[in-house]
Amino acid sequence: MAYWLLKTEPDSYGWADLVRDGETEWTGVRNHTAAAHLRAMAVGDLAMIYHSGAQKAAVGVAEVTRTAQADGAAPWVSVAIAARHPLRTPVTLGGMKTTPALAGMAMLRQSRLSVSPVTPAEWAAITGLADQIS
Repeated sequence: MAYWLLKTEPDSYGWADLVRDGETEWTGVRNHTAAAHLRAMAVGDLAMIYHSGAQKAAVGVAEVTRTAQADGAAPWVSVAIAARHPLRTPVTLGGMKTTPALAGMAMLRQSRLSVSPVTPAEWAAITGLADQIS
């Protein structure tokens, strides 16, 4: 199993929308590196849903339910994801930046990338932050 981070604008389609729908097609990714990450996803992989914009926080966990398929013209692709559970406490960008275990995280190094890999250690660090009582 692999781990990923999916960025979204909550005003366009956020965690609450995914929970309401249960499952969705993750479309509209128009960056070659992000599209390559979508192609690398496998059924059962987990994805952290991250609200960009004003909130700037990881808020929930989704699961990849279908691998990449065409999303318009090549080379663009989409995957299907399903909501699994919210994070107990949202993990803010500021919290991520001050956590030493996340210093090398792809999302922090390439902040404009909408789909990025997360290592198992980074996943554990984020979920650990989310489980801390605020």
